[in-house]
Amino acid sequence: MRAKREPVDNVAALIDQLAGQLQDWLRSNHISEPVIIGIHTGGIWIAEHLRDKLKIAAPLGHLNIAFYRDDFSQIGMHPHVTPSKLPFEVDGQHIILVDDVLYTGRTIRAAMNEIFDFGRPASICLAVLIDRSGRELPIQAQAVGKTLKLKPEEHVKLSGPEPLALEITANA
Repeated sequence: MRAKREPVDNVAALIDQLAGQLQDWLRSNHISEPVIIGIHTGGIWIAEHLRDKLKIAAPLGHLNIAFYRDDFSQIGMHPHVTPSKLPFEVDGQHIILVDDVLYTGRTIRAAMNEIFDFGRPASICLAVLIDRSGRELPIQAQAVGKTLKLKPEEHVKLSGPEPLALEITANA
């Protein structure tokens, strides 16, 4: 059973902060026409907002990393897995990869594996709404809405799509 805790900050303000960091990162890296990919599902919700705020012309990419997870054989397949959709060429693109929560790094590793199956991007910039402790792989975001220090029994979850809300829960 999970006990609920207080909601986490205003999600719209965190997305604004992410957008500002991404604008700075794009400018400092001389990138003018990036594409944006959201990881299913929370990352897609955030990526939609970022795409609008950054005025990115390319259509939004949707990534479902279910088949690329390193625990796939242990957890099995969810019956409603949707395929990834990247409506642009990956080769040579500067990609902004968006997820809701960065925890162990395994989701991001799986996402990058899938992206490289589509082609070889020029670069990948990782943007996450929440960066929490507990990394198992050397993965780091270039843009972060908020960093949280959570206990191992605590979890943060994004619900949405409208309204977007973050909640921290703990095992009771």
